[in-house]
Amino acid sequence: MSKRPNFLVIVADDLGFSDIGAFGGEISTPNLDALAHAGLRLTDFHTAPTCSPTRSMLLTGTDHHIAGIGTMAEVLTPELEGKPGYEGYLNERVVALPELLREAGYQTLMSGKWHLGLKAEQAPHARGFERSFSLLPGAANHYGYEPPYDESTPRILKGTPALYIEDDQFIERLPEGFYSSDAFGDKLLQYLKERDQSRPFFAYLPFSAPHWPLQAPKEVVDKYRGRYDAGPEALRQERLARLKALGLVEPDVEAHMVLALSKEWSQLSAEERARSARAMEVYAGMVERMDWNIGRVLDYLRQQGELDNTFVLFMSDNGAEGALLEAFPKFGPDLLGFLDQHYDNSLDNIGRANSYVWYGPRWAQAATAPSRLYKAFTTEGGIRVPAFVRYPQLARQGAISDSFSTVMDITPTILDLAGVRHPGKHWRGREVAEPRGKSWLGWLSGETAQAHDEKTVTGWELFGMRAIRQGDWKAVYLPAPVGPATWQLYDLAKDPGEIHDLAKSHAGKLAELIEHWKQYVSETGVIEGASPFLVK
Repeated sequence: MSKRPNFLVIVADDLGFSDIGAFGGEISTPNLDALAHAGLRLTDFHTAPTCSPTRSMLLTGTDHHIAGIGTMAEVLTPELEGKPGYEGYLNERVVALPELLREAGYQTLMSGKWHLGLKAEQAPHARGFERSFSLLPGAANHYGYEPPYDESTPRILKGTPALYIEDDQFIERLPEGFYSSDAFGDKLLQYLKERDQSRPFFAYLPFSAPHWPLQAPKEVVDKYRGRYDAGPEALRQERLARLKALGLVEPDVEAHMVLALSKEWSQLSAEERARSARAMEVYAGMVERMDWNIGRVLDYLRQQGELDNTFVLFMSDNGAEGALLEAFPKFGPDLLGFLDQHYDNSLDNIGRANSYVWYGPRWAQAATAPSRLYKAFTTEGGIRVPAFVRYPQLARQGAISDSFSTVMDITPTILDLAGVRHPGKHWRGREVAEPRGKSWLGWLSGETAQAHDEKTVTGWELFGMRAIRQGDWKAVYLPAPVGPATWQLYDLAKDPGEIHDLAKSHAGKLAELIEHWKQYVSETGVIEGASPFLVK
């Protein structure tokens, strides 16, 4: 390569597998679609089950239990406090990708959601970013609207004393007209325009959309008025048909049945249907607005003649969010009552700054199908996400790949492309973990057939939910009350929906995987046990 490549890593927050057009969705995402079709679409790319664990893996190349996010900081239980790997922020046992790239001469820029530490000394500027504008916690009102807080405020709505930080300065007041996706696009464009043109750049653009609360500009939302009136099951079947037509799933794929505590569409009143459909319309508006902001960044790079020398990676941080927030005690004993008092969730106001809604498990499973369940689960619906890479210098472009890969592979891949070596076990006088992921460079260049060989073992654990995979064989353990509290076994090559449990008929294979699980626990420091996050 004539000069070192630039890097643009874009992360969507809780985006479902089939939400964007290039992955089967009906939402208008022309910028992402054009990139995805020109690049390599990944249909077997995996993250952690939720956002902050994934982000720690993305930026370090190793498992989140090693990097400090063994569980989400918001649900850290007393028995886990103080344990190695459960610090709740990106710890000192890892060296972050921007730290290494900056050391190697790259200009490192970030605009978006951090979720890897709330203090100034844990913020992006402290982990290698020269310029950064960041939402520190895991979620916030997209318009910056904050109702009055008191002791009755549900924990999930309290946020932190300072939600946003630019470089090392907390932001006390957001500007008029603030909207998260627009602000993140604006700031990254500012940093790109102000950058040192003599140096290559690493730009990180992690949106907080389409994470709840579902909010988007009215003029965008109105474009979807009536689009979802047939309900989530109709959308699910429509998406599945398009996935098959695009060659993203097999024509004869068996989709996992929908699992939900909420009522079916036919059981809802006309008002309930209208409100549910409106939530999905707003969600679609959030995704479209995110795509518009991505388009602005791409247009600038194109105008500067830099786009074709920029390795672009797009991904979601986990499966679609299907939680019924009102069902979880961690979100407060009277979440709905508080929302009724402080927000206006009337039909015509859903999606505005002073509304606060989420769309629930049925819409989420319209997006994760044919996979099982959604965000927070170690089933495929929680950890298999849409992703693609676009970089014209690579051989594998304009194609679809079903090769298994993980978010831990991104740091090794970017370092490889940048010509930067990971320091190994020591960096700047301290011990650090080596990446567990593998560089894709040989695979993307066409030198190898797969990103990982059949012997590769990958483990997952969060909230007491577990999974271990080798090749196409995957064992899953879901604790009660959300699962059977026993290991289940699936052959993903024949059963991507994780429907047919082979634990009894292939006991030997399950035993092998459980031994691999024990090794994974030993290597990563997983502390086993169910989480009260999942127990009423």
